[in-house]
Amino acid sequence: MKRREFFAVLGGAAIPWPRAARAQQATRISRIGLMANLRLPPIERFRKALQEIGHVEGRNLVIEYRFAEGREERYPDFASELVALPVDVIVTWGTPAAFAAKEATSQIPIVMGGIGDAINTGLVSNLARPGGNITGFIALNVDLEEKRLELLKEVVPHLSRVVVLGNSLNPLNRINLDTARRAGQRLSIALEAFEVRSSQEVEGALRGITQAAPDAVLLASDTLLLGERKQIVDTMATSRIPAIYPFREYADVGGFISYGANISILFERAAGYVDRILKGEKPANLPVQQATAFEILINLKAAAGLGLTLPASVLVRADEVIE
Repeated sequence: MKRREFFAVLGGAAIPWPRAARAQQATRISRIGLMANLRLPPIERFRKALQEIGHVEGRNLVIEYRFAEGREERYPDFASELVALPVDVIVTWGTPAAFAAKEATSQIPIVMGGIGDAINTGLVSNLARPGGNITGFIALNVDLEEKRLELLKEVVPHLSRVVVLGNSLNPLNRINLDTARRAGQRLSIALEAFEVRSSQEVEGALRGITQAAPDAVLLASDTLLLGERKQIVDTMATSRIPAIYPFREYADVGGFISYGANISILFERAAGYVDRILKGEKPANLPVQQATAFEILINLKAAAGLGLTLPASVLVRADEVIE
């Protein structure tokens, strides 16, 4: 082969390489870390929302799932694992997961998919401009504790004693309790706290509540308890104790009444934040947004089992009545 022909062939062979490189660059794989207690419906809503805006698992997206499964002491290790990979964004559900992520990194963006309160817990100091590497969405559960007690008083005749079931390891728990106690004083309701630290302690707490025989139970907004929702709901039904819950997932498994933000909607909005961050926006410039729509779900079968007849004033306010 002549020298000129050799270099012509060599040059021709080199042409596909830049094209392949460009194609590889065009299909960059994004990696998201997600920490939550369990794979509940809001997680699926988040994944589908990402898919709808072009981030598809198995094509241009990898989601590193880390589920605590009732052992919230695992979150710090999960966060360290995600930072070491590293991931492009960390998404959290619940206060313990958000704190673990914040303590693990000041560089990787963090999006709180759903949290009860970000200001009073100290996760951020300003909602409009959170600064740092963390932003996300608030369910306003602390502000709703008083409204949940008011709703209980409407549906449970002669309500005077209420047990609050919470997770003592959740930084939000003390804030929720203080809010509920202030509301209880105003409404002339005595409150007693039952607390757990893991899913293994829930059964014992439920036995204690049954023995205490309160007029009603207020469930704290906590993902560990949410993971035990079927056991909690069934115990309340068997013991004939009315309970009000913070998440619709309780009503979906037979819970009497729930009042709170729809967490699935918050996670859908969180997918939009993740998309913007992956495209170059800084979490410090994305405001922490608060839930704007809250829903009351009432399970009439559960009400009948409790021997309660709900006033029309409550039924007309319900966003969904489960027959």
